Amino acid sequence: MKVAITAKGVLLDSEVDPRFGRAPYILIVDTDTLAFEAIDNSDNVNAFKGAGIQAATMVSDRGAEVLMTGYCGPKAFATLEAAGIRVVNDVAGRVRDAVNALKTGSVRYADAANKEAYW
Repeated sequence: MKVAITAKGVLLDSEVDPRFGRAPYILIVDTDTLAFEAIDNSDNVNAFKGAGIQAATMVSDRGAEVLMTGYCGPKAFATLEAAGIRVVNDVAGRVRDAVNALKTGSVRYADAANKEAYW
């Protein structure tokens, strides 16, 4: 399975970034092989608005089935939900640890956004 994880760096040992739309990187990780792609999200970091929706589109385009992040706003959550991507909020620590938590089933999928809309 492919999982998207917001990150502060480009490695599996990078810290998870709590921001979805404005994280500097989003890692797309294959949970079976740990092969990954680091997506540069710099265009969205300083976006006036729509960062979450644009990041959600990138995640969907890469075939991710799950997004793991700290906070996901309502518009991004709705976009992800429409694409069939499940969201795990309140993720912290290293990207590698987040993948392991997903693989062992010790995560809780969100049923709503956990951050107010950014205006």
